[in-house]
Amino acid sequence: MAEQDPLLLLRNSIASETPCIPTTSEDASAASSVDLSLATATFLQFPSASVSIPLTTPTRFTSSNKPVDLRSIYFAWLKRETAIPEYNASALSLNTELAADGGAGGEVQNLAFVERLDLITWLEGASEESEYIKPLASDVSSAAASAQVAAGIKGGIAPVTSAGGRQGKSIDPRLAEIYNGERRMGDRNSVLRGIKPTDFSHVRKLAAPFNARKAAHTAAVSAASAPLSHNPKAPARRPDPIILLSPSASSLLRMSNIRSFLESGTYIPPESSTSTSSSSASILNISRLLPSIDSTRAIRFIIVDTPEQFKPEYWSRVVAVFTTGQIWQFKSYKWQTPQELFRHTLGVYLGWRGDVLPETIKGWGRGVLSTQVDKWSAGAGQASRWRDREVVEGIWKSIEENMRNKGWKRDSGPLVT
Repeated sequence: MAEQDPLLLLRNSIASETPCIPTTSEDASAASSVDLSLATATFLQFPSASVSIPLTTPTRFTSSNKPVDLRSIYFAWLKRETAIPEYNASALSLNTELAADGGAGGEVQNLAFVERLDLITWLEGASEESEYIKPLASDVSSAAASAQVAAGIKGGIAPVTSAGGRQGKSIDPRLAEIYNGERRMGDRNSVLRGIKPTDFSHVRKLAAPFNARKAAHTAAVSAASAPLSHNPKAPARRPDPIILLSPSASSLLRMSNIRSFLESGTYIPPESSTSTSSSSASILNISRLLPSIDSTRAIRFIIVDTPEQFKPEYWSRVVAVFTTGQIWQFKSYKWQTPQELFRHTLGVYLGWRGDVLPETIKGWGRGVLSTQVDKWSAGAGQASRWRDREVVEGIWKSIEENMRNKGWKRDSGPLVT
């Protein structure tokens, strides 16, 4: 039932700003007013629905094709603002407490950063769909019932017989005479069949040449388009492209100021108090309309400064790497040499206008876009940053061109590299 679904209950509680309460009692009315630790609690109470759900209940959220339990989902929500290393350490600590004496047993599942971001976005109501959440059983049943109704199997209109209800009954002769004077009404079957059989075999003979030409044309089109089907198993939902930042302290762009730079077109130093993003964030997402790829929907980009939680398939989704020219940045990358890395994705270097370009950047060739912004002056004000917008638009133009060359389209991701 939808009203007992743990994911929907949690999402509704978040929307109504009604905190959930970990407890050891199944009775919703007996829950303590003080939250218990997830290490000792066995139920999660939803006050808005007056119901308690066991924390070991599997949910519709899947990771590696396996359902994730409610305890892991609620833990990921509680740690939504924490950085990836802190989240991993907290999960390890909670698993230790669960296994200790007095613990509830079991363990929390450590979600990958893209899975956690997708889950949090859905729980907050910012998205109505998720590639990791299976549909409700009631939704599947409704869809099947609708298909049956459309096919006339279930809930359709039963055919009406032309004989009515008078067969096998003796009626008054005068009433029979009246019935014989009636004009009989037929149903769709009797009207289509008529009263005598009609031979349409000559129509089949006339249509045979047309059907043969159509079949040959279809086969030719399929053969011609076969080489273009580069990824037949690609999902219908377009994956989110990824932008990697440099974790270097000398980088002009970090997690604290990248959003204002790419979205607003204004450069603000990472350490400035006017920066609008939290410096502790480990995952950000921004949206940008790229007309040559999708002219109707903005594309959501995921921004991180480390590939620590990357799965192998995530690397094909990296569309830009911001770098300071320091080679140690790439030691944990799939492609660890700059020459190989920037054959697969776009490199972006941002420096101060008027400064000399580092020799390492020059040596990496055309795979790295070199740009410069005016040096920051605290007393100059935002109006003096009018040239930043031109730099940002140039960066987005290069990212869009690189994505288009890699095969990104309206409903599909890139060619596998």
